[in-house]
Amino acid sequence: MFIELDFESEDPIYLQLMRQIIEGIAKKELLPGDALPSVRSLAADIGINLHTVNKAYQQLKQEGFLQIHRQKGVMIHPDGIPKATEAYKMALEKNLRPLIAESICRDLKQEEFSEICERIFDNLMKGGDQL
Repeated sequence: MFIELDFESEDPIYLQLMRQIIEGIAKKELLPGDALPSVRSLAADIGINLHTVNKAYQQLKQEGFLQIHRQKGVMIHPDGIPKATEAYKMALEKNLRPLIAESICRDLKQEEFSEICERIFDNLMKGGDQL
């Protein structure tokens, strides 16, 4: 999996890193049990602070995406990613709400918004990079 960070983005680096790892899992580029580089190794490879990588890894561990062992290192959770719960669905709705509101303000129609969501969903399910 190739990590590409945008250092000019308003999104924090740790969040960009998290999103790319999650996308790699969604596209099946990263499978349960796959090893990830150590915090130090990944930080050195992409030229960021090791605390930034550690923050991303710890957050992904907390959300059930990663398992971290002192001896085995960091890996995609071998039992797979936890399924969507009601709490997850509520958080998803909370996160989508401002995006939908902004889309309405910008005169984007519901059908257009839905088409964009479907295209992204289909693309990730097929393992693609194109939008």
